[in-house]
Amino acid sequence: MPSHPLVDLAIQSVKHHLKKGRPLPCPDPLPEEMKDRAGTFISIKKNGLLRGCIGTISPKYDNLAEEVIQNAIKAANEDPRFPAIKENELDQLTFSVDVLTTPEKIDDLTSLNVERYGLIVRSEDRRGLLLPNLENIKTIDQQLKVCLKKGGIKETDPYDLYRFEVKRFNH
Repeated sequence: MPSHPLVDLAIQSVKHHLKKGRPLPCPDPLPEEMKDRAGTFISIKKNGLLRGCIGTISPKYDNLAEEVIQNAIKAANEDPRFPAIKENELDQLTFSVDVLTTPEKIDDLTSLNVERYGLIVRSEDRRGLLLPNLENIKTIDQQLKVCLKKGGIKETDPYDLYRFEVKRFNH
């Protein structure tokens, strides 16, 4: 089954960066499905385990194509939890692209659903984010605890909650 054009773009971006040391040029002409602006997260897995994941909550670039190109490079090279991806790993990797809706502020956890909504917890200048529908996150409480930990936010700190949805494309 062929993968979605955004997933293909993420894969090509990482390959191009590894071979040439610079970002892949933006497609020209730009396909219709890549003209929008949105935050994106690129997740890279190796043997089913996370190997890199980086993204943007709101768009930083002019279009979805550029957002995917830049975030794919960062997921492959700048996730502080992992060493940079090497060329000899490429055929063992799977990619997914999550395109985020604009986050909406919520008053409490009752309007969440871990399968449908991602969560952002924000306290002053810190924030933690967790994408929806992750294999090992089964409860809203787990989702909240992971977000707090990722953001370096204590449960006793004042914080705001935001939810968002994603369109997820896999390879």
